[in-house]
Amino acid sequence: MNYEPQAIPEVVLLTPRRFEDERGFFMETFRQSTFQEHCGEHTFVQDNHSRSARGVLRGLHYQIRQPQGKLVRAVVGEILDVAVDLREQSKTYGQWVRARLSASTGQQLWVPPGFGHGFLVLSEVAEVVYKTTDYYAPDAERAVRWDDPDLAIDWQREAWSWHGEPELSAKDLAAPGFSTVSDSRT
Repeated sequence: MNYEPQAIPEVVLLTPRRFEDERGFFMETFRQSTFQEHCGEHTFVQDNHSRSARGVLRGLHYQIRQPQGKLVRAVVGEILDVAVDLREQSKTYGQWVRARLSASTGQQLWVPPGFGHGFLVLSEVAEVVYKTTDYYAPDAERAVRWDDPDLAIDWQREAWSWHGEPELSAKDLAAPGFSTVSDSRT
């Protein structure tokens, strides 16, 4: 497994070694000892799996209590995965990184606790699995608007194979802007 720190060094892109032959492929997707060596002492407590159609955008989500670190992987299709630093004392507060994750590469993105997270489905359909370092707490969940001008996330519109805006849940459509993040932590 190759571990590549991103522009925000705590966010790490993991690329597995993939062994292929006429029967298919094999790859190791997680090993606790090397993960801890490259990403820190984290324990995963929950696995999640979602399926979404092309143009669906999920996020940007975070929890004000029980912040979740996430190890994200597309097992079907391709997504544009985005992590936003919401740690107020961080020198990269308000900055973001993104990675294209696909089933064909097996790459994963480590999104540490304290980050907002979201993804946009680029393929006809995508299935995303991710491990979390804390349990889902619906009363502590918050969202930041995906297209907030203060964040100015480049969602790579030129790569979209559909016209119009992404499809969002009612919750994500109503998400407030980035300026509300510090107010929502109490």
